[in-house]
Amino acid sequence: MKNSKINKSLDTYKKAKKIIPGGTQLVSRRSSQFAHGFNPIYGFNAKGSHFTDIDGNIFLDWVNAFSSIILGHANETVDKAVKRQIDMGSIFTVNSPLEIELAELLIDNIPSAEMVRYTKGGGEACAMAIRIARGVTKKDKILFSGYHGWHDWYQSANYLTNPDDGEFPFAGIEPIGVPKVLAGTAIPFSYGDINNLEKLMEENKDQIAAVIMEPMRSDYPPKNYLENVRKITKNNNVILIFDEVTSGWRISVGGTQKFLKITPDISIFSKAMSNGYPMGTVVGTHKVMDMASRMFISSSYWSDNVGLAASIATINTLTKSNSEKWFKDFGKEFKFKINQVCKSNNLGISCKGSETSPYLFFEEIHGYDNNLVKTLCIQEMSKRGIHTNFSFHPTMSHTKKDIEDTVNALYETFEILKKAINSDIESYLDAPTTKEPFKRLIH
Repeated sequence: MKNSKINKSLDTYKKAKKIIPGGTQLVSRRSSQFAHGFNPIYGFNAKGSHFTDIDGNIFLDWVNAFSSIILGHANETVDKAVKRQIDMGSIFTVNSPLEIELAELLIDNIPSAEMVRYTKGGGEACAMAIRIARGVTKKDKILFSGYHGWHDWYQSANYLTNPDDGEFPFAGIEPIGVPKVLAGTAIPFSYGDINNLEKLMEENKDQIAAVIMEPMRSDYPPKNYLENVRKITKNNNVILIFDEVTSGWRISVGGTQKFLKITPDISIFSKAMSNGYPMGTVVGTHKVMDMASRMFISSSYWSDNVGLAASIATINTLTKSNSEKWFKDFGKEFKFKINQVCKSNNLGISCKGSETSPYLFFEEIHGYDNNLVKTLCIQEMSKRGIHTNFSFHPTMSHTKKDIEDTVNALYETFEILKKAINSDIESYLDAPTTKEPFKRLIH
């Protein structure tokens, strides 16, 4: 690979693809998601806002385990709590009182939380929530908008079509291995289009168990949209589930629902709740959650002490640090300075999204495919020690210097992009075009 400084990563990746299907455990960690040959593929250690790859290169990290890191890599407070708990026992034969301590903490902070169950990740938490909703309502169909994991209930939607463009809801993913009998049980609706939701509700009247959705990801929802969704689900006796695996914690310790003042029946949290340690939770009202006691929803590791201790330490640290104000202030400055660079170059690129989850938006540039332009930018940022896919996930360890380093790298990257689009962009591109693993239904 031309001018590559990640040869150990590339050699290791070749080995991985021979013995690990797909090469990685998470589709988003595949090298094709970045600029292959330039972005690191394997890490060696991480601390604060940076990590070192196995080739010894140091990178400023804006991906942060795809939003799982919120306080910073290897946060001392969280790691100290985890290490202390490991010395006392990472998992008990009997139950741990930490289950109660964390549950009470979640109930104190999350508006929809009256009862709590745990998991080790977001996808299985979504599957648990759907099981509960179907059990409570004795109905099978689910309306959804957003990304909700890899389980059969959700991936069965790829036997249908996306209402926006007529393609598979998850472009690029085939429903291989998903029972065809599930076709039609999970139906996508268009985020922001209340008429589409009402139409699907009417077409499937008295068959819908739940509406599950990401209340927001990077962009704020349209005015009154979530209020109307809440009204429709109540009027139709349908359970409303908010998937806050990605949106939770940064905008508010109680989630998007607390910030926007919209309370669902069930909520799903994971990722940042434990600053990178495996943990997830399903919370909801007594009326809905109590039915789970009669269902077989059970796993040995759902109450391991490590995830519980990490979550308690993370949430308490966020609260004590006034994290909501910190993320808003940091994001405001970040967006302002990034947009200054964007405006000065007039390339049709801008920084959009909320202060807590900003992203770069690429308009069509001189007729070039956006993925081609984006790949060149990712490549050049990586060459300058910035690891990003341009969906930024700040942590409380990021500093003003990190913003300045990013601004400087982006300025140099845009200078190269201007030269490339005025000649032949492909001659500047040393990496294959990045490939999105699937199309999300909400930005």
